[in-house]
Amino acid sequence: MCDNKMNPALKQAITDGRTALGIELGSTRIKAVLIDSGNFQTIASGGHDWENRLTDGIWTYSLDDVWAGLRDSFRRLTEDVQNRYGAPLVKAGSIGISAMMHGYLAFGDSGQHEGTQLAPFRTWRNTTTGEAASTLTTLFKFNIPQRWSIAHLYQAILNGEQHVCNIDFITTLAGYVHWKLTGKKVIGVGDASGMFPIDSTRTDYNAAMIKLFNGLIDGKKFTWKLPGILPEVLRAGENAGALTQEGAKLLDPSGRLQAGIPLCPPEGDAATGMVATNSVLPRTGNVSAGTSIFAMLVLEKELSDVHTEIDMVTTPSGSPVAMVHCNNCTSDLDAWIKLFDEAAKLTGAKIEKPQLYDLLYAKALEGEADCGGLLAYNYYSGEPITGTTEGRPLFVRKPDSRFTLANFMRTVLYSAMGTLKLGMNILTVKEQVHIERLLGHGGLFKTKVVGQKLMAAALNVPVAVMESAGEGGAWGIAILAEYTRRCSKDSLENFLATVFAGVTGTQITPDAKDAAGFNKFMEYYTAGLAIERAACGV
Repeated sequence: MCDNKMNPALKQAITDGRTALGIELGSTRIKAVLIDSGNFQTIASGGHDWENRLTDGIWTYSLDDVWAGLRDSFRRLTEDVQNRYGAPLVKAGSIGISAMMHGYLAFGDSGQHEGTQLAPFRTWRNTTTGEAASTLTTLFKFNIPQRWSIAHLYQAILNGEQHVCNIDFITTLAGYVHWKLTGKKVIGVGDASGMFPIDSTRTDYNAAMIKLFNGLIDGKKFTWKLPGILPEVLRAGENAGALTQEGAKLLDPSGRLQAGIPLCPPEGDAATGMVATNSVLPRTGNVSAGTSIFAMLVLEKELSDVHTEIDMVTTPSGSPVAMVHCNNCTSDLDAWIKLFDEAAKLTGAKIEKPQLYDLLYAKALEGEADCGGLLAYNYYSGEPITGTTEGRPLFVRKPDSRFTLANFMRTVLYSAMGTLKLGMNILTVKEQVHIERLLGHGGLFKTKVVGQKLMAAALNVPVAVMESAGEGGAWGIAILAEYTRRCSKDSLENFLATVFAGVTGTQITPDAKDAAGFNKFMEYYTAGLAIERAACGV
């Protein structure tokens, strides 16, 4: 972030509204950033921590928590603006909303009034739609992951859930927030591609698959059919409405925020990750490592076969993307760090958590390349790629395994990448997809070098981290908001070339010894999946 305290030029830009506001609702944090429209740099930010809940077997967030978190994040942003520049934040040039992709939010007539939430928000983390996902994958001859909105909808139909009869509208979390801020039931194509398959030639829902789905449910006699209950699909840069008076008060109850600010199409975190790493051209890709972990590769041509481990999504402008998505990444790692923090405090040591992360991550680099025979699974929730339906974090070792702190830390870091490796092998080995390099972003890369070096070894491909990647998806959606505000006829790819002109970063190529060690670890990991499945009762 720019350190421009009381900078007169930035103060004037804020006053004039020559800024773009990006808000992303991530899995553990809601973040708001304000960028300068001139140089695209973050000039202020605010955040709010939150956590999903496991309620009646469903991973969810309440909508009350959504709005409380959004307001707190925005309030902290306005305080940062006031403290840094001595100016109130009353307007912006544009706004963008992003959130965790996929999941299921259903609204309709509850019998009391329209627009009622009909079922708890079912997030990407749930693995309760296996029957629906399998049926739709076979029907469409196109992989439908369990977390996609259409899988949740069809599973609710199979379950005989009463709310399905009353549906007027289903959407994602980003689409929901955008709807409430603008009154527009729209969605960016990248986020839409996690709801229902997209035809990239039309940048819209796949018409042939829509027809197949409607045929599948024809006997149910619902009052709705697809795409009538889906949000309208928009490409990056298209007008997605403006902040209403009601929307402004939802975000800023103080009443200072002005209505009328234009919004870009709402997007998912996968799309904003592509923007934040400038990975929207064919043969470019990125890997996001936070609560979940996923890699995305922009394709030059279609895959030769349907793979249930590979999602087919799109860039914010509609180009096809192969995505390997794993539900679990840093949650188990964070739990171990918390345990070490408690142990340190018992000794009277005072150490800040970021420093503890840095120390323990660095220790992992001293470990043996294959982790000395140690094994871990970071499964806080089910993992469809490996066929597990519930979370069972496990740490396993033999009596003769070399149980050192360095090997332990390397093991828990490797475990955050293990399932991703299984999915990526399908693309690189079976489909012969060429990867020149991956751009890394997310919490796993906050400690310099370590996550980057181990990820390069795990995937056997150079991994780069740019300075801007640390800003994450909130910055990415702010960039998309600015792209919409400019109403440019230039392509998103060309616009991002301007945004990233002169942006530097670091790249680490795979170390041969580390790569061989990770492959050895994966032999243990693959064989040991039987332990994980047994723990889940599979």
